[in-house]
Amino acid sequence: MRPDAVRRGADGRGDSRAQSGTRADSRTQPGARTEPDDAWDDGLIARRVNETTAPEQPAVVETRPSAPQTVPPLAYDGPLRSRLDALRELVGLSRARLDNKTLAEAGRVLDEAAARRKLSGQHTVVAVAGATGSGKSQLFNALAGVAISETGVRRPTTAAPIACSWSDGAAGLIDRLGIPGRLRRRPLQSPEAEAQLRGLVLVDLPDLDSAAVQHREQAEKVLELVDAIIWVLDPEKYADAVLHERYLRPMAGHAEVMFVVLNQVDRLPGEAAHQVLDDLRRLLDEDGIPLGEYGEPGATVLALSALTGDGVGELREALGQFVTERGAAARRISADLDAAAVRLWPVYATTRRAGLSEQARDEFSARLADAVGATAAGEAAERAWLRSANRACGTPWLRLWRWFHVRREPQTGRVQLRAQQADEQATARQRVEQAVRTVADRASTGLPTPWAQAVREAAVRGAQGLPEALDELAERTGLPAGRPPTPGWWPVAVLAQASMTILQVVGGLWLVGQIVGVIPPNLGVPVMLMVAGIIGGPIVEWSCRMAARGPARRYGLDAERRLREAAAGCGRARVLDPVASELLRYREVREQYGKVTGAGVGVR
Repeated sequence: MRPDAVRRGADGRGDSRAQSGTRADSRTQPGARTEPDDAWDDGLIARRVNETTAPEQPAVVETRPSAPQTVPPLAYDGPLRSRLDALRELVGLSRARLDNKTLAEAGRVLDEAAARRKLSGQHTVVAVAGATGSGKSQLFNALAGVAISETGVRRPTTAAPIACSWSDGAAGLIDRLGIPGRLRRRPLQSPEAEAQLRGLVLVDLPDLDSAAVQHREQAEKVLELVDAIIWVLDPEKYADAVLHERYLRPMAGHAEVMFVVLNQVDRLPGEAAHQVLDDLRRLLDEDGIPLGEYGEPGATVLALSALTGDGVGELREALGQFVTERGAAARRISADLDAAAVRLWPVYATTRRAGLSEQARDEFSARLADAVGATAAGEAAERAWLRSANRACGTPWLRLWRWFHVRREPQTGRVQLRAQQADEQATARQRVEQAVRTVADRASTGLPTPWAQAVREAAVRGAQGLPEALDELAERTGLPAGRPPTPGWWPVAVLAQASMTILQVVGGLWLVGQIVGVIPPNLGVPVMLMVAGIIGGPIVEWSCRMAARGPARRYGLDAERRLREAAAGCGRARVLDPVASELLRYREVREQYGKVTGAGVGVR
């Protein structure tokens, strides 16, 4: 015999007013058991039953144990632990990208899983839920074998959750539900029932459609914390849209921890009970709730009458087997994980490959190079090399003419050149902005909205100051200071051009000397010298120009390549790397999301 204190009420053979009398009267009756002083008060809970009900059995009230009950805590298996760890990692990685409202359900699941894991793994908490008049409290009393929860025609009848535990060690679980000690009971002391339902903690909830808002809130709060649920329906309101749309349909993923009971079948004549039960199965199928029939996992659907006891034994047997398995708590947490993953699907899932292709990267680098004027810089370097070659190998008379032409260039042309350069800079800035927008759009295409926004923001942050950095880069990298390098054949060309110039000067002086009379007349030699110099100079210059084209082109291409690489490096450091970092973070969270869903796969 358990050391629990037994509080005897009315014997159930009087009317309801006699049954709801004070406990002081019962204590003074002869033969009444004296309660210990530390017994928990059960409050003034009325026990009103119909005249047709059987006499009430005495309600057994839990007492505070003299020493804490030690029970092994709940242990999750490896796959469930891995999914919880993945969800925890997922939430941590997503804090900076998703708002708290989006992650609230995932955080709640983690908190509840951690809290449930610390409590007893030998007990299964099952809530009895239903609408007003469904007979859930009557079923609760029938399972307990004693009148614990108030029944009657007054609505709402159940004002607060009431717990009934078939074994010790469940105090922590009931505390977690927020049920005070005065609302905790023991079932009828029966060895058979205790052995069959050992480890069960049954909770009778307030009506889900109660007119009192606080009653519904209490019921919904407890529904989130229990390990399993018995939904009690009646023939009149089993198809109620509120019940299906607000409770059953959203919890379709929890079918393995659900019992759907059609109560009050004694009110249905003939084959009507089977017809209503079949229609209930149809509605559950429309709600997406799999039925646990023919060995398949799913909800258990039963028809019974708590008033007559018909079918209650079948429910008790199913509950006994369900509790003995000790797997309801883990299945409930797993179903909560599935529900949280479904809610998070829009912010993590994508049907396309996330990332930037090499082609997109190359096009971005090419756009930056065009914006910074890499091609124009290469052409300028090529022209500079050719000018240096012309200065070194050209005739002195041609260089003198070019110098004079530059000196006579009007100032207005220089002003127009400066205005043209300003326009080019504005155009270059627009090209940079367009390149950044294009690469951000390509990187974010197909991503969920929060991550696409994060990619765009990373690109925009990197684009700040990018045009100025590219301008500075162009000045530093475009053309090297000083003259272009000279090839080895330039001294020979310079010596040849100098020789042609000397021939012209010598021939001219010779002719002048003959004209003055200082030198004897002989036109052939000086004329030949002058002709050789005049013809040879342009020939040497033309030959050098032809020879300089190849080196000048290579010099220009080298300058263009350096500027393109510098622009690509600047764009990569400022834009591509931050964008790649955001995409990498998305791949990480997508991989964790795959582990949460049990798929174990990341982004393609």
